[in-house]
Amino acid sequence: MAATIPSLAKSPPLPAKARHLAHDLDLSTEALVQLLDLGAQIKRTPQRFAQTLAGRYVALLFEKPSLRTRMTFELAIKQLGGDAVVNIGPVAEREPIKDVARNLDRWVHAIVARVFSQKTIEELAHWSAVPVINALSDRYHPCQALADVLTLQEHFGRLKGLKLAFTGDGNNVAHSLMLTAARLGVHVAIATPPGYEPDRKITEEASQLGRITVTNDPAKAVAQAHAVYTDVWASMGQESEAAERARIFAPYQVNQELFARARPDAVFMHCLPAKRGLEVTDGMMESQRAVVFDQAENRLHAQKALLVMLLS
Repeated sequence: MAATIPSLAKSPPLPAKARHLAHDLDLSTEALVQLLDLGAQIKRTPQRFAQTLAGRYVALLFEKPSLRTRMTFELAIKQLGGDAVVNIGPVAEREPIKDVARNLDRWVHAIVARVFSQKTIEELAHWSAVPVINALSDRYHPCQALADVLTLQEHFGRLKGLKLAFTGDGNNVAHSLMLTAARLGVHVAIATPPGYEPDRKITEEASQLGRITVTNDPAKAVAQAHAVYTDVWASMGQESEAAERARIFAPYQVNQELFARARPDAVFMHCLPAKRGLEVTDGMMESQRAVVFDQAENRLHAQKALLVMLLS
C-alpha cells in the first residue's frame, strides 16, 4: 500500500502573529516545540514530505554571501516538492523595499532574506502579503538558532536543564540563541569582552523567558556547560575592525583549556564559517566533541519544518 503524503492542512499551524519569522519571538513557544518535532519527523522520513509543498515557490534574497543558508533553503523547498528563485545583491538598490515586497508577493508564496539590516526584514514583512523569513540580519539569526536547538535535542535527548555557553561577540547569533533556547529550558550563558555584550534590551527580553547569564569571564560561562558555542569575532561588514577584535577577543578563544571547564560529555558548536586559529582552534573543530556539521545539516531539516508550517 502506498504511503500517504501528509497534506498542508495536517501540518502544525502557527498562530496568526507568526506568519512572518522576522525575529525569533514571531514563533510562539508552542509553535517552536511543534517545529522541532516536525523537523525531527522530516529528518527521519523525508520521503513522506516529498510533495508537501508541490506548486509552491520561494524567493531567496541575498545581500550577503552564503553557503549554508542558500544551499539549505534551496534544497529544502525543492525536496518538499516546490522550487526557489534567487536574487543576489541589495534588496533596495533599484526601487523601494515596499515595491520589492509587493512585486514578490504577487509571484511567490514566501520570501527568504539574508540582509545587512534588520530594518530591511521588518519593512519586507510590513509590506508583504506572503510570509517573510529572516535568514540573517545584523540583529537576529533565527534559522540558525532553530537548527542549534534541534541539534542539542538530538544529542542530549532533551533541552530542559541544559547549559549552553556562548563565548565571543554578543552578536545576532547570541541574540537568537537567548531568545530561542531560553524558552525551551536551556540556561544560556554569554561571555564577551567588556563593551561587546549582547543588546541590553534583547537580554532583558530573553531573561523574562528563561535563565540568562551575561559575564565578561569565559571560564565562568563555560563551567559545567553541556555545549560550548562560538562564532566569528568580526562579522561581514566589520572587516575594518578585525585586527583590533582579534586582540581584544583572544582570551575568549575556544581551545582545549577552556573547553575542559565544561562537562565531560559537552559538545562544541559553531554556526560556521569558522576562522580556525582565531575564535576556535583547529583541534576543537576536528574534535570528536564537535557537532558543527550536525548543526549545518540540521539547517536543512529545521528550515523544511519552518517552510511547511508557514506555508500551511
